[in-house]
Amino acid sequence: MPHTPVRLRLLGAAFIAALLSTTFISTASAATPDNALVVAQSIDDAVSFDPAEGFELTTVQSFNNIYQRLIQSDRTDATKIVPALASSWTAGADGKSLTFKLDPSAKFASGNPLRPEDVIFSLSRAVKLNKSPAFILNELGWKADSVDKAIEKVDDTTVKLNWTADVGPSFALSLLTAPIASIVDEKTVQAQVKDGDFGNAWLKLNSAGSGAFAIASYTPHEALVLQANPTSTDKPKLETVILRNVPDVGARRLLVEQGDADIARGLSADQIDALKAKQGVKVLAVPSARTDYILINSKANPTLGNPAFWEAARYLVDYNGIAKDLLRGQSQVHQAFLPVGFPGAVTDTPFKLDVDKAKKVLADAGIKTPAKVQFIVFNDQPFLSIAQSLQSSFAKAGIELDIQPGVASEIYAKGRSGKYEMTLRYWIPDYFDPHSNASAFAINRDNSTNTAAKYAGWVIPELTDETLAAVKEQDAAKRVSLYEDLQKKVQKSSPFVFMLQGSDQVVLSDKIKNYVQGLNADQVYYDKVEK
Repeated sequence: MPHTPVRLRLLGAAFIAALLSTTFISTASAATPDNALVVAQSIDDAVSFDPAEGFELTTVQSFNNIYQRLIQSDRTDATKIVPALASSWTAGADGKSLTFKLDPSAKFASGNPLRPEDVIFSLSRAVKLNKSPAFILNELGWKADSVDKAIEKVDDTTVKLNWTADVGPSFALSLLTAPIASIVDEKTVQAQVKDGDFGNAWLKLNSAGSGAFAIASYTPHEALVLQANPTSTDKPKLETVILRNVPDVGARRLLVEQGDADIARGLSADQIDALKAKQGVKVLAVPSARTDYILINSKANPTLGNPAFWEAARYLVDYNGIAKDLLRGQSQVHQAFLPVGFPGAVTDTPFKLDVDKAKKVLADAGIKTPAKVQFIVFNDQPFLSIAQSLQSSFAKAGIELDIQPGVASEIYAKGRSGKYEMTLRYWIPDYFDPHSNASAFAINRDNSTNTAAKYAGWVIPELTDETLAAVKEQDAAKRVSLYEDLQKKVQKSSPFVFMLQGSDQVVLSDKIKNYVQGLNADQVYYDKVEK
């Protein structure tokens, strides 16, 4: 763990100690310092702050503030791609290469200048580490044994990327906007390598980027402290950002209401409604590409592997009750894997709560009830409330959901290792292209890639072929049609029950200015925030 920089001492040791204590919320209002932004939320989901590994909401929301990529999605329009560490780029005549001219003024937080070697190291290490998000770069045909030949230094300010997959430059550019394509400082990371881990153990808790901020300290399940990076081209307005782990949503509300936090995330609908009438705070509603769904482990037992169980589950969700009565503006009913706002998103909602139909489906398939199903969920809202609604509606058909709350990082680990029966999850696109979600839910030829379909134990070679054909299609209209067809097939029969599309409601102190959050989860920006 790095020591606390002198810069952070400007906040005052007493304030930091009080902020991280469990008793802080019971003290009198103590306004946050003018040069610091304090965010109250749950960070229990964070597994790693290595951009080649981090794949959870907290880490993904942090990466744009800590790292830069060669290119990035425009912060106000995710459909547009703008320069970041690359000042310009050109597509090769072969249709399978891109040449990037690097920004000569770009530097990492260490002070080291950006070099082609950093790009080569960053992208190749992400592929070789083969952590959860590696499948994104695998879309280019990059594998551990071939990626070194795919990325080459042209000169001291130019790097060329080549790929073998049958995809065009526009799709490759979309992939390179994903957090896994973040560029790390090779010299800093190499100095931290242990046992050939590419510096992964160190980067779980530290940073080596060129973003507006750098990690000053991170204590799992307590706080992430970011400090301004003076070498960044995106000079932040504030010195410090503190993401404080506050698992209790009531405590989050109290902190922002009293002025002890500047931003609060993940509040319940009731709390949001109450705060709308309060002076000193404002509620920001942001459209989100987050998709909430039930994930069923088809390999857990014969019942859960029966497509009839999947079908019955679709008729045991009170979609409207959850969206309109329980969440009230925080989500809308959505039953396809592509979120509204993405090309080809299917907006039909063919399923509704129909207990009698679910019972018939189960009976016709010979599935005996009552049956008990282990249901692991994040110990946070709105997941617990949604889980309780599902528990109630499933029980009407004789399916007892045994809700087992857990810390988000543990729930993720169980899901990825197949040590679960059923779980409530959300999915967030990694880049702005329909293939981002299609590759997760409709690709799993042989369990060789880390996709949601693999986590469900759902081997689908034919659907995999169709999905790979869709990403190769160059005709835009036909490509949209292919993704619509894929969504309808997955919607009709799969171990996924898509329920909702989120709308993030963030509570801010009325002193906060210029906070920006986009459609995708990684589009959270602190660099221009002022008080």
